[in-house]
Amino acid sequence: MTRKKIVIMATRFPFPIEKGDKLRTYYLLKSLHKTHDLYLISLSEETISEDQLNEIKAFTKEIHLFTLSKIGKYFRLILGLFNSKPLQVNYFTSFKKKREIENLLELIKPDHIICQLIRSAEYVKNYHDCPKTIDYMDALSKGMERRINKVNWTSKFIFQLEAKRLKDYERRIFNYFEFQTIISKQDRDYISHPDQKKMLVMPNGIDDHYFESLKVEIKYDLVFVGNLNYPPNIDAINYLVKEILPSLPRLKLLISGANPSKSLLLQLASIPNITITGWVDDIRESYLQGKILIAPMQIGTGMQNKILEAMALGVPSITTTLANNAIMATHQESIWVADTRESIIHGIETLLSNEAMYEKIKGNAKEFVRERYNWITIIQDLSKSIQI
Repeated sequence: MTRKKIVIMATRFPFPIEKGDKLRTYYLLKSLHKTHDLYLISLSEETISEDQLNEIKAFTKEIHLFTLSKIGKYFRLILGLFNSKPLQVNYFTSFKKKREIENLLELIKPDHIICQLIRSAEYVKNYHDCPKTIDYMDALSKGMERRINKVNWTSKFIFQLEAKRLKDYERRIFNYFEFQTIISKQDRDYISHPDQKKMLVMPNGIDDHYFESLKVEIKYDLVFVGNLNYPPNIDAINYLVKEILPSLPRLKLLISGANPSKSLLLQLASIPNITITGWVDDIRESYLQGKILIAPMQIGTGMQNKILEAMALGVPSITTTLANNAIMATHQESIWVADTRESIIHGIETLLSNEAMYEKIKGNAKEFVRERYNWITIIQDLSKSIQI
């Protein structure tokens, strides 16, 4: 049987996995390569090492890497102020690279193209020699809208402009693709297209190695994990530091993840009982050093991988309704959901003092994730839905 040729178009090289979109691309490649010939076309803002390339070569027939220059990115942002596309689409769309990719597609002659994020849509939207799938992943327009009231007044205009442009673009780009996927029902409902219900809800999953037992010493009461340069994560950390920890001064908090911003490091340096790390080789060790994962997300969209990963490891999680709506875990069964300062503090105190409740959520969380968020099943559902 002839293997189908699938092109994966991504705006970031999918390794190392320190961002949600990279994780999604990585496991798409890892799962599909067993039955398809995969061609990765990836933009990159940074130099990719030989080791990083070799990690992805194991899953691909060909890798085509296109590096975006700093000058070009900022020049396109300025030009973007004068067209109707979202600024982030302008930022990632090089017309020179677009011509090169169009020529490359003519050589590959793919059987299907999977376009990851609307940021890369301009590169392939007008290729009509095979079916195409666009993975919106998150409703970016809603995420931008939620950030408007979190920025200073000088930035509000740009955020309002970007939110409107994203909403319009998410609707327009829908019709260029035969298939559309998105990470959750909540995000699907934010896409303002009349056929939004036709979108395949494709959640993120958990790799089987997350269920392997690791012996790690618990050193902290709370742990927060994530990309530490991502605004919703920074906002959640600020909320923790200003609203939650002053009422629980004896608790120890570990903050762990890639790319901690200088401002965040300076802010946290003088606060007792807070430890902050950057990139760690095995993030599971960070989760397991804490008794509770705390993720008081106030803004953002999509699915919080940190919660799925903590649940898979048996670390009870406290998060908000906003984050749990994508995961759909049951309060006080496999997760603790709290939206106010008082209810978050109550959740922390309960889980730290009530061993029976702690153990119940710990066990139920592992089983919940194992049953509902397995990458193999998720990719099988995708393959069936988009007919590859």
